[in-house]
Amino acid sequence: MATGVSVTSSSIADRFKQRTFRIPRPNSRSIPYELRLTLPTRLQRKSWKAKSLRLCLVMEKKTEDIIQVEKENTVATSRVTERLARKRFERYTYLVAAIMSSLGVTSTAAVANFYKLSWQMEGGEFPLFEMLGTFALSVGAAVGMEFWARWAHRALWHASMWNMHESHHRARDGTFELNDVFAIINAVPAIALLFYGLSDKGLIPGLCFGAGLGITVFGMAYMFVHDGLVHRRFPVGPIANVPYLRRVAAAHHLHHSDRFRGVPYGLFLGPKELEEVGGMEELEKEIQRMIKQSKGS
Repeated sequence: MATGVSVTSSSIADRFKQRTFRIPRPNSRSIPYELRLTLPTRLQRKSWKAKSLRLCLVMEKKTEDIIQVEKENTVATSRVTERLARKRFERYTYLVAAIMSSLGVTSTAAVANFYKLSWQMEGGEFPLFEMLGTFALSVGAAVGMEFWARWAHRALWHASMWNMHESHHRARDGTFELNDVFAIINAVPAIALLFYGLSDKGLIPGLCFGAGLGITVFGMAYMFVHDGLVHRRFPVGPIANVPYLRRVAAAHHLHHSDRFRGVPYGLFLGPKELEEVGGMEELEKEIQRMIKQSKGS
């Protein structure tokens, strides 16, 4: 009995020695169904490769977009810097022109007045009527120029001469604009009247001299208020804090906004024109907006 068992055991051991057992290669049939669900298929592996490739392409595309945006921001920043530098240069240029013209006109007027007065006093006679006429026409011409400018602004500049005045209602590109020609046009009669007033004695030359002087004074005031205070072509200093001049500037801003069909066309009496068309509420809003803007700047 024992011998039989040993033979049987040895025969089984020989069989194990003669045969080699190989673990079968796992396939979809040999793997349990629950485990098969967790393993990726060949199609899923291909999909993962495609997704990873697509992700790399997207990241590269985003990097290129970021670089392009940075380049555009750099260009935009340089343009803004260049524009601000050009704006400062334009303000400086116009400020020099305003100062030089003001000093030139003021000194010329002072010399002309001194020459006129000394000439009138020759012979020991005091030309009272001529001097009163000169003073009266100086004030009258300065005030009358406001009404002339209002009429010309409405009937000429916004009508037949709009092709020249339009440059003033567009964004200015440069120190000067075509509308500045009107300042030269208004200076011609003033120079002619002053020259005629200095050329002879008498009441009529005195009146002409006064008219030319009044036009000159109005032109200087117009330049500082309109070009300096309203349109900020050059700094004007403390006159920006004068309450009435602030109302004048706000009224002219409303003219450029065209809320009341161009009203006001005048400058120094602009608030009065707005009052006549019921624009006082808008005027007060514009004044408050200007105050906030000046505080912010």
